[in-house]
Amino acid sequence: MALSAVVLCLCLCLSASAAFSSSWEQIDPKVAARQEADRVTALPDQPPASFRHYSGYISVDDRLGKELFYWFFEATSCPAEKPLLLWLGGGPGCTSVGFGEAQELGPFLVTDGPHGPTLRFNDYTWNEAANLLFLDSPVGVGFSYSNATVEHDDNNTARDAHIFLLNWFERFPQYRSSEFYLAGESYSGHYAPQLAEAIFDENQKSANDTHINLKGLIVGNPYMNFETDIIGMIDYAWGHAPISDDLHFSILERCDFRNDNETEDCGNLLNEYLKLFGMINMNGLYSPTCPLDRPFAANHLLNTRAKADMPNYHLELLRTIPAGYDPCLMNHAMAYFNLPGVQRALHANVARIPRPWSLCSLEVIYSWKEPPLSVLPVLKKLIGGGIRLWVFSGDTDGIIPVTSTRYTLRKLGLNMTENWTPWYKGREVGGWTIMYEGLTFVTVMGAGHQVPTFAPMRSLQIIRHFLANSKLPSTPF
Repeated sequence: MALSAVVLCLCLCLSASAAFSSSWEQIDPKVAARQEADRVTALPDQPPASFRHYSGYISVDDRLGKELFYWFFEATSCPAEKPLLLWLGGGPGCTSVGFGEAQELGPFLVTDGPHGPTLRFNDYTWNEAANLLFLDSPVGVGFSYSNATVEHDDNNTARDAHIFLLNWFERFPQYRSSEFYLAGESYSGHYAPQLAEAIFDENQKSANDTHINLKGLIVGNPYMNFETDIIGMIDYAWGHAPISDDLHFSILERCDFRNDNETEDCGNLLNEYLKLFGMINMNGLYSPTCPLDRPFAANHLLNTRAKADMPNYHLELLRTIPAGYDPCLMNHAMAYFNLPGVQRALHANVARIPRPWSLCSLEVIYSWKEPPLSVLPVLKKLIGGGIRLWVFSGDTDGIIPVTSTRYTLRKLGLNMTENWTPWYKGREVGGWTIMYEGLTFVTVMGAGHQVPTFAPMRSLQIIRHFLANSKLPSTPF
């Protein structure tokens, strides 16, 4: 970069920082004090960082004592100039902090040190591109909790997350006017569009105190439409050879995935398919499994078998394979976030939750009410309202594979504006992309279910282009 460009960039950043500092000075002293109380200053084994980060609780229902836990990272530079991006976890029932921040795209990744779990700095952290907010949602997930028994379903989750955002902006009002984006993976194919819809509907009321500057959402390997997601999963397994011709065609012949009233015959066939999850790493089809002497080697955290005679079979299938994350990475996060010193530093577990911290909540997973079979109507509504939508897909994921997402996006019936085109990271093909009116689909070559874990450099490139609303490069550079 030329010296003049460096100087210009520095001047712009300094100017933005001055404006940002001015906005801080205008904050009510009580609000500023509340922010400072949430600031994280002594996180065990934290790598050096030039940015500030905050964590704590935001109440979403005083009557029921619902408290949602967040972890927020300022952008690595010029936070006043950068958008705000909220990352949601999957599941349903898995933590955004323990997966998204600590294993994928946050600045501090958990790893195995010589004396136990520790942190390392992520050179491809997404707060290079945005102010980065992680939310443990719904209540009962991660460090989030409720003082009363609550129902877990898509509607309550979206409503609580919306209330969380409105209350979070009261605590951090300097970000209220920032461009706002939603992101996530897996079951966030439900979470993110449904939250975006709640924000979109509220924004139509033109109430300044509840307006959120929503610009777009981006989801990776998302669960969005049961019929096509499951058929695509079965087709992908057959096309990549883990299942036989007989099993593949028998499932397609005897299962009707347009509804959730499956026969016992179909259930038995699907159980045969699900045996794959105990044999190979379906999270990344060509990745090794965790050694058998490790706690998550058999993925016992979510080790339940679907039963064909149970109602709502599609939900039972989700409960069997809700996350599928790299089981060895899970060990480090489980150990690290259960350390008392870590919880104190993060202002977490202040209510002394009567359970150990876990990556996924079995209570939430098994109490989840029937989700809608499809969020495609929500996607159409958001696209019609001008909300930017990108979908990315690691092409070695066997859980919500690229095949599923291609089938699902075709059902939207959008007009294509640019056909299947390679995109590049430097001299290498990073994947392929297709553009529709209102939606961009990106594949990530060689990446599994957690794209930022498998392809950190390329995932940061994708998020930069998404936020800038610019096409990925179609020629080597």
